[in-house]
Amino acid sequence: MTEPAKTVFVTGATSGFGRATARRFAKAGWRVVASGRRRERLDALAQELQGEAGETHVMTLDVRDSEAVKKAVQNLPEGFRAITCLVNNAGLALAPEPAQKVDLADWHTMIDTNVTGLVNVTHALLPTLIETGRGASIINLGSVAGQWPYPGGHVYGASKAFVEQFGYNLRCDLLGTGVRVTDVAPGLSETEFTLVRTKGDQAASDRLYAGTEPMQPEDIADQIFHVANLPAHVNINRMELMATRQAWSPFAIDRD
Repeated sequence: MTEPAKTVFVTGATSGFGRATARRFAKAGWRVVASGRRRERLDALAQELQGEAGETHVMTLDVRDSEAVKKAVQNLPEGFRAITCLVNNAGLALAPEPAQKVDLADWHTMIDTNVTGLVNVTHALLPTLIETGRGASIINLGSVAGQWPYPGGHVYGASKAFVEQFGYNLRCDLLGTGVRVTDVAPGLSETEFTLVRTKGDQAASDRLYAGTEPMQPEDIADQIFHVANLPAHVNINRMELMATRQAWSPFAIDRD
């Protein structure tokens, strides 16, 4: 008897890690629920994935809106309701300037998306994931910034530290349910990250990746897929990834 298709729910599927993750799972025959705020990109993704082994359902969703998230989960089509894996990917960084120069609204946007949005989606899908039980996964996209501070990291780094600790505490509460929780924490990756952070400064984005070899979204998607397909008795608590050509910097010292 053929095993029924598993279903993955991906937030922030309109670009970067989220889009690559949707592609990776669809290619492997998983059903994919791809959500994001940019409808035209979701429609393009749905069209692209039509020829893949797994079915795809796209939905326009702002994870910051808890009521919209609840309704979206309640109204999933019949074939997409039994979620096996949640990939909490939606997130962003803003304001690379020092904290004292940042607009407070940018801090709020990062908190609302990276923290509140992740909490909204997780809370809405926990009953479904617990019902799936053994082998179900929650995979949260953290960042090396959650462990390693740097100038201009302020709220972004703090929000990713929250992602890590939230995952660890979820693991404690979910003990005995069979649901796994993993923090996947990438470093330098070539996505729209800096373009969004600088509010459209393509030159800044180009400078970040110039002359080096960053990870690609597909590299991260492969690791997310690996985590979701581990034997049901195995949980990776945290997976930190860096480009080979990236490492840590020395401590900064203020001198006279």
